[in-house]
Amino acid sequence: DDDDDIPQLSSHTLAALQEFYLEQQQREGMKTSQGFNQYSIGSIEEDWQLSQFWYSDETALCLAKEAVLAAGKGGRIACISAPSVYQKLKEQDCKDFSVCILEYDRRFSVYGEEFIFYDYNHPLDLPENLLPHSFDIVVADPPYLSEECLQKTSETIKYLTKGKILLCTGAVMEEQAAKHLGVKMCKFIPKHSRNLANEFRCYVNYASGLD
Repeated sequence: DDDDDIPQLSSHTLAALQEFYLEQQQREGMKTSQGFNQYSIGSIEEDWQLSQFWYSDETALCLAKEAVLAAGKGGRIACISAPSVYQKLKEQDCKDFSVCILEYDRRFSVYGEEFIFYDYNHPLDLPENLLPHSFDIVVADPPYLSEECLQKTSETIKYLTKGKILLCTGAVMEEQAAKHLGVKMCKFIPKHSRNLANEFRCYVNYASGLD
């Protein structure tokens, strides 16, 4: 099958078209109530087909505060598949830290240059400006409870972090988390806005405030 004759859109037209659809999605997907904060949790609805489950407001705030403390003044924070934490970080006073979100769901591109498209199946397929070991802490919540997903996400985490890791995943992943990232389970138990069937936990590789 020769598809050379099929007309192709130019990259410029394609980009413009994509931007139009994203704006349309943003208008439809974002709540429009007065005083609405685009960074509030739930401003972009969960998509269960993408295995998305947002943290409760309290959990997201706790994890965001922990990330800021761990990153230190002027620190850089990367959120991998953890948009609730990113959103809560953006609600804080961002003068003392910077943050980016690596996410498969392109709806989060409404957050501009801080959004980086990320597919865990290609863990090191990252933009050139994401330099190795350039983040003071990486907060990650792999979308699936499988060793394959954790192992691949771990490659990204280890590439980006200067050392500190805050991982959120199921309690059943404790051994694999230790194996791939050298992290230990914390006492803090994260909650979601909708209850999950699987017990969920946090893991770190540094002395954190989550114990």
